[in-house]
Amino acid sequence: MNWVEYEFTAVQWVLLGLCGVLSGISKTGLPGVGILTVPLMALILPARQSTGVLLPMLIFADLFSAGYYRHHAQWDHLVRLLPAALAGIAAGYLLMLKISDRQLAPVIGCIVLAMLALKARTMRSQNGPEERPIQAGRWFGRLMGFAAGVTTMMANAAGPVMVLYLLAMGMEKRRFVGTAAWFFFIINWTKVPFSAALGLITWQSLKLNLLTFPAVALGAAAGIVLLRYIPQRLFDLLALLLAAAAAVKLLF
Repeated sequence: MNWVEYEFTAVQWVLLGLCGVLSGISKTGLPGVGILTVPLMALILPARQSTGVLLPMLIFADLFSAGYYRHHAQWDHLVRLLPAALAGIAAGYLLMLKISDRQLAPVIGCIVLAMLALKARTMRSQNGPEERPIQAGRWFGRLMGFAAGVTTMMANAAGPVMVLYLLAMGMEKRRFVGTAAWFFFIINWTKVPFSAALGLITWQSLKLNLLTFPAVALGAAAGIVLLRYIPQRLFDLLALLLAAAAAVKLLF
């Protein structure tokens, strides 16, 4: 991969910093807002290069979220999700040899949208302040974990899949963020050797990452403050809407 030596305009540098802030907020405060980084990064770097820059930014943000919310992570769910997700990453890597992410993404988008629509209907039908989690067997967690693994490897689309699973489990917002934090902390580190082998992460991209880390830290701190004040019901609604937006993006 050929990298230019950061010949960015002032506007592009600002956009890069904004991507860092949004990455931090998405990890510690409002899952799903990171969808905004994808079109912003497209204004700065080509798609493949932007992937190589974005992954270390997310890993750095994971350090904040996994550390701060470590006592809220639900490890019974992680134990159910992670083995299937790791298998999904391997499957996604192999599938990349036969089909493209553009072929897979619309299929995943349609599935996630359909399931989110069912979830939204359930939320509207609830009269009380709390919502019951769906009564799904272990197969649901394993299926969603595998789907998250495949999609994160091929289309960087694990976000809406995980939001769907965590909303379906009816988690309180801190448990939601803590469980997602540890899931992606492990998954994103697992993706590093695959991404390096594909030439997505290079020494040049890592040097650029060092410049983005202060913005990521600022966003992570802002997300922690935001989560304290956002009501549970609004948190669920925003997570649902942002996941739907991410799923729609997969269709195009």
